[in-house]
Amino acid sequence: MVERRGSGKDLEVATLGGGCFWCTEAVFSQLKGVKDVVCGYSGGFVENPTYEMVCSDTTGHAEVVQITYDPKEITYREILEVFFSIHDPTTPNRQGPDHGSQYRSIILYHNDEQKEQANELIREISEKGLFEDPVVTEVVPFSAFYRAEEYHQHYFEKHPDKPYCRIVVQPKVQKLRKKFTEKLKN
Repeated sequence: MVERRGSGKDLEVATLGGGCFWCTEAVFSQLKGVKDVVCGYSGGFVENPTYEMVCSDTTGHAEVVQITYDPKEITYREILEVFFSIHDPTTPNRQGPDHGSQYRSIILYHNDEQKEQANELIREISEKGLFEDPVVTEVVPFSAFYRAEEYHQHYFEKHPDKPYCRIVVQPKVQKLRKKFTEKLKN
C-alpha cells in the first residue's frame, strides 16, 4: 500500500477516479499548484492489484489518480470542479468507450473536510441540473492506494499520437485548456 504525500508538509492529497486514469492524469498534471499526479488503483479489497486483475472486474478497485497539491495555489474545491467538468459523473461503471467498475466515478476522501466539500459540490451540481441524469459519483473514505505499473504513468505525455490518446484523452485536455485557462501551469 502506498499513499503519496508531497515532500512539503503543507501539501495535500486528493484521490479521484473518473474513468481511465490516463485521461485524469493528463488533465490534472497541467494545473497550477499540482505537484504530482500518480496513476493507480483504489477503492477495492485486494492488496497490490495488477492492471490485469483490476480489468477483470473482480478486485473492486477503480482506476484513480492520486494528486499531490499545494492548497495555497489550488483548492480541493477547484480540483473537484475540474474533476466534474472532464468526465461524466452520471454513468455508472462507464466513461465513453471504457466500461467496467474500474471506470466508475469515485472520490476517495482523506478527511471529513474533503468529504463535506465533495458532497456539497454534488448537491450544488444536482440542484443546478448541470447534468440530465443524476450524479452517481461514489464518495467513500480513502483506505489504500496502489501505484499502477510504470507504463501507465505519464501515458499521454509519452504517447500523444496513440489512437486512444488522440480520440479520448486529447479532447479532455482541450476542454480543460478552454474552460480553465487561468488555472494552467505556464
